[in-house]
Amino acid sequence: MSNRQTDLQKRQVILYTRPGCHLCEEAQQEMRAAGCANEYTLQEINIESDRELLRRYQYDIPVITIDGVEAFRHRLTSQAFRDRLHSGAGACPPS
Repeated sequence: MSNRQTDLQKRQVILYTRPGCHLCEEAQQEMRAAGCANEYTLQEINIESDRELLRRYQYDIPVITIDGVEAFRHRLTSQAFRDRLHSGAGACPPS
């Protein structure tokens, strides 16, 4: 399977964050601990780079979307991330 095909099958995860966000750092740690990094592509977006994002998420980061749908706000666990990431789509290795 080509890399392009593999990338198309991965879930698209976006982490809305900002510099100095400790909850965002914790969310990233939980996402790594889920053991599914090869199952999704991660895009980090600094909400300070866009006035509308800053207005929308200023007091709510981290916000994590999966395939364009908000999945988490503020906190998550590795198990919850794994479960949500793969709801109806394959499985991650057991934790």
